[in-house]
Amino acid sequence: MQSYSTTVSVKKKKMKICTEDKIFNVITYFILSLLLVVFVYPLVYVVSASISKPSEVLSGQMWLFPSSIYFDGYKEIFKYTQLWTGYGNTVIVVGLGTLLSLAVTFAAGYSLSRKDFFAKKFFMLTFVFTMFFGGGLIPTYILIAETLNMYDTLAALIIPSAVSVWNVILVRTYFMSSLPEDLLEAAKIDGCGNIKFFVSIAMPLAGPIIAVIALYNIVGRWNSYFDALIYLSTPEKYPLQLVIRNLLTQNQMTNLDPGAGVIEIENIMKVEGMKYGTIIVSTLPMLIIYPFVQKYFVKGIFVGSLKG
Repeated sequence: MQSYSTTVSVKKKKMKICTEDKIFNVITYFILSLLLVVFVYPLVYVVSASISKPSEVLSGQMWLFPSSIYFDGYKEIFKYTQLWTGYGNTVIVVGLGTLLSLAVTFAAGYSLSRKDFFAKKFFMLTFVFTMFFGGGLIPTYILIAETLNMYDTLAALIIPSAVSVWNVILVRTYFMSSLPEDLLEAAKIDGCGNIKFFVSIAMPLAGPIIAVIALYNIVGRWNSYFDALIYLSTPEKYPLQLVIRNLLTQNQMTNLDPGAGVIEIENIMKVEGMKYGTIIVSTLPMLIIYPFVQKYFVKGIFVGSLKG
């Protein structure tokens, strides 16, 4: 009985936190609390502003929580057909672009991870070279818009951004650290070829890194608007983010009153009421997707960084 009490007292002494650790914990909690406020406040403000009267938002009466509930902004959003057209275009670009990027990235990453691939050093150096040196915006525009004839097509938003060298390196590193050579040799003995090994064995074992690369592509393509701003000229082909960008930067919308020569106060209020609602509508899909891939995201990044 005495020995048990002695053990408990020893454990209590070991669990005692020193003064330096207490100071460190206080500083850490303070910094994390400050970051929490910095990150959460804009989200709360946008949600509150989306259901508040535009006059209260513009006058500064609403600074955190809405003083009155006002859903007219969302009603105007559902009437704004260009927004939903942009939604559809973004879904097409994100869906096809992500599938294409996964196919090309994993094929390249797996090939570069194989020790028996004789030209892997040459291709790896070539890929890395493009990370530091590029032709610039004007040559890229000439190549995509004129040489490849992709101007004003959704293909300009899908094909040129199909490969990211950083993603290829990440996939290569994952395969190098997760696929032992003995597994490949055993598969060859059983008559498994390179393509079958890649499709039937390597890809099923790459679930975490697939989720990581897919998340990178989905978020990146969903939030991108600059390429569309350069390569698209038809409003019906605009993706969601470009539609929102135009909505946030313009003081009027032509579909509200096409014949008006002067912007009316009511129209300004309608646009202000729509701005914050469109931010919520465009952000919601990413907020829904992320929790489902978070565990794979952390695991994929960790495993992929073990071996270079």
